[in-house]
Amino acid sequence: MKHGTPRTIISFAVLTLAVFLVGCENQVLLSPKGQVGLEERDLIYFATGMMLIVILPVIFMTLYFAWKYRSTNEEAEYEPDWHHSNKIEATVWLIPVAIIIALGTVTWIATHKLDPYRPIDSDVPPINVEVVSLDWKWLFIYPDYGIATVNEMAMPVGVPVNFKLTSSNMMNSFFIPVLGSQVYTMPSMQTKLHLIADQTGEFDGISANYSGQGFAQMRFKALSLDRQDFDKWVAEVKASGQDLNRERYASLVQPSEKHPVQYFAYTDKSLFHGIVNRCWDGKSVCLDDQMHREKLVRDARADLRNSSPVDFSQWADDIICAIQPQRMSQLEN
Repeated sequence: MKHGTPRTIISFAVLTLAVFLVGCENQVLLSPKGQVGLEERDLIYFATGMMLIVILPVIFMTLYFAWKYRSTNEEAEYEPDWHHSNKIEATVWLIPVAIIIALGTVTWIATHKLDPYRPIDSDVPPINVEVVSLDWKWLFIYPDYGIATVNEMAMPVGVPVNFKLTSSNMMNSFFIPVLGSQVYTMPSMQTKLHLIADQTGEFDGISANYSGQGFAQMRFKALSLDRQDFDKWVAEVKASGQDLNRERYASLVQPSEKHPVQYFAYTDKSLFHGIVNRCWDGKSVCLDDQMHREKLVRDARADLRNSSPVDFSQWADDIICAIQPQRMSQLEN
């Protein structure tokens, strides 16, 4: 029993490590299919390796000291007056500090390099996809191809995808684990994401932010296809016979669970702008128009105060109404 104790500890440690590593092959974050996911995986490996430089010796010494200085080991050194060692102090301070500096430097560089808003460097022109998170489904709009889909998207392999994302009414999170980088979708706001797939395949996309009753089923398929198959997919979607107009979008906004895949033709180029600015129904004032008008009022009031000894700023609102400023969507065009 005396000689079997360290063997028992080592065997238990090896068995525990084996149990934790059994499912690593199926971990999608560690099996990326795109450039962004691959670089994020490498960062995870690097950070884990740097931390293990401290963790593994600590685990080993904890088990070793517990065994060596056990009560039944009469040969262990007993030094009740020992209280300080310069070597130990240098080790426990300098090594962690060096690790933190190295880890912080690499993480800072990688964080900026992997910024979701940063376009992917490529000689291939990107495709544009507008994403709307609904209750509880995903709407994908391809403005350059004149199509839209629900709970399914496709991309050509090796081609960067520029995502613009928003939400219909609550915050959510868009995530294709094998491609990397989850990004939040928020109502009245537009976020961005840039991804690329290096391999063909069918990937799972999920909602990574709890959003109510149908959250667990808020999933979609991301198809990575070669160019020929992607063109066929686009043609199939366009020939679906349905048009994504305002009335059909109004039906999609209604909550639904396990929503089936749907294909639409897309001709209303201003729909996504209306969704972001909460005026897709054609009746509400667009938020960007309202903010633009308020800015004109503030500027007019400031000009009136500065140009005359008499304060005419109280009439600035009426002046702006008389001018009838252009809509922001018109100014953008």
